[in-house]
Amino acid sequence: MKSLPSTTVQATGHGPQATGHALEPRLYLDPQVAEREQRLIFERTWQLAGHVSQLPKPGAYLTAWAGNQPVLVVRGEEGELRAFRNVCRHRGSMLLTGSGQCKAAIRCRYHGWTYRLDGELIGVPEGRAFGEKLDKSQLGLMPARVEEMCGLLFVNLDAHAPSLAETVGDLPQRLAPYGIEALEHFSPYRGEQPANWKVIVDNYLEGYHVPIAHPGLMRLLDYKRYEADLHDGYVWFEAPLRDNPTGNRMARLYSRLARPMPQLGEEHLRVWRYVFIYPNTAIDLYPDQVNTWQIRPNEVDSIHDSYDCYRAPGAGPRTRLVQKINHRFNSEVLDEDIDLVLGVQRGLATRDYKCGPLSARESAVAWFADHVRADLA
Repeated sequence: MKSLPSTTVQATGHGPQATGHALEPRLYLDPQVAEREQRLIFERTWQLAGHVSQLPKPGAYLTAWAGNQPVLVVRGEEGELRAFRNVCRHRGSMLLTGSGQCKAAIRCRYHGWTYRLDGELIGVPEGRAFGEKLDKSQLGLMPARVEEMCGLLFVNLDAHAPSLAETVGDLPQRLAPYGIEALEHFSPYRGEQPANWKVIVDNYLEGYHVPIAHPGLMRLLDYKRYEADLHDGYVWFEAPLRDNPTGNRMARLYSRLARPMPQLGEEHLRVWRYVFIYPNTAIDLYPDQVNTWQIRPNEVDSIHDSYDCYRAPGAGPRTRLVQKINHRFNSEVLDEDIDLVLGVQRGLATRDYKCGPLSARESAVAWFADHVRADLA
């Protein structure tokens, strides 16, 4: 990701006018652009892989994707984190799937080539049959990079990319009150959406459509105070809740029953926060839970969704009810958004269409477009 100037913008109807323009329609439609994005964006940026709770001890592993490239993250013998391309050096088989525990080494399920947790090749069945062709020292696993931020694990295939810490700046300090590293995982979801990944991101990055497209959410949020802070590597959204939600029993029930997680103060109760880390990771911060969302391209006009939810250990019945209400709200909004992004994807193919101007409430859309253009250049 190329560095862009860091700015802070209040994305309300009364803030400064947005600068910049939306992406050209062809960038959402062209399969050749999608292929370039894999190399120039997804293989050069930090991609969400999982949570530290998935790697509790040496030999624990998880698998993830950097765009369409499979990645493996493992806890080493000394407790260190290591990442590799998830591919055997022999014939290209993916080494592991899902997550779990290796006994003492990583063994390919195809021909049994075996690697230490540091990636060194140590075992080849019938190794003499390879003769002089086999130099184990040159056939270790292909390395990748891994870094942790507030309990979340990210991988990067580019050895020369800025570190995650450089990319996100002060974001760890802003996330710290939520104690994400100590939360427990629940309610994972995997799905798909019928639009280009950038259409999905554009939709996430603005609240301008909330009054029209999300009436249930509109009854809960104080839309006039919905704001966005733009930084080089991420956007931070503040979405205050109404003091008295109107017209929706579930909204009123959530407002009455919700309590902040034990590590949060009361100042976190009346606000939902959203974080978007370029290019495709979202973190939703609620009083009662934290959700992560990764948007991964499938075809030029479809994406894979990966949602994971985290909550404080030992949540009681009241908290679990609040989380069910939260889930219901988000499921309703997701269904509405899927319909919206499908309409955009189809509309972008209109011959001779050019995107209109962006409002101040769409400042993060312009921010995202600038990053994409810079990387594709």
